[in-house]
Amino acid sequence: MRIAAPFAGIEAWIFDLDNTLYPTGATIYERIGARMTAYVARATGLDLAAALELQEDYYHRYGATLAGLIQHHGVDGRDFLDDVHAVDLDCVPPDPDLAGLIARLPGRRIVFTNGARDYAERMTARLGMREVFDLHFDIEAAGFSPKPERAAFERLIAHARLDPRRCVFFEDSPRNLETAHALGFLTVLVHETGAAPDPAAAHIHHAADCLKTFLRRHVLTAPPSHETAA
Repeated sequence: MRIAAPFAGIEAWIFDLDNTLYPTGATIYERIGARMTAYVARATGLDLAAALELQEDYYHRYGATLAGLIQHHGVDGRDFLDDVHAVDLDCVPPDPDLAGLIARLPGRRIVFTNGARDYAERMTARLGMREVFDLHFDIEAAGFSPKPERAAFERLIAHARLDPRRCVFFEDSPRNLETAHALGFLTVLVHETGAAPDPAAAHIHHAADCLKTFLRRHVLTAPPSHETAA
């Protein structure tokens, strides 16, 4: 097996979880979202409509609703994570093909999520790739600093002893890739079909509308030197 340039020399392959390792539109979001809105309502005394508005405001402002709840309402982060992620994962289908592709990547393989570690481990188990990953690094391990905060990335780097110049980060959020790029990571935006990113965005080095296709075509195989890559 050969690793195609510019991925040759990569020592750590870092993947976001939601909308990256499984497709966008999964109804798991609806289940978690409903529990999150109910939690925000209980924590703030707001009705569900106002709680949903605040939930979305904190997400856009801080990168994670939890960060706003901790800062402004003194919410216990672990209690929040345990509550909102207490959902059945039966709506997410296993993906043995993707698991096999990620297993072939040389070096360490890491999940980096703004969710909870227990949830991330349950989800990767559901997808059939729990044992593929060496580390599930969650928002609690990041000191409840969510992506895109620089502190979240710095804690990951310190914990896993990473050299960002030898890491690639796969993520569906362009703003999270801005921080990764600034720290020296190679970046891959995983986006929906038909939603191609701005080609002039300096922080997006590569883009993929299908992670499996991208890994097959652009990472795990390299054409012979006398051929031209498609």
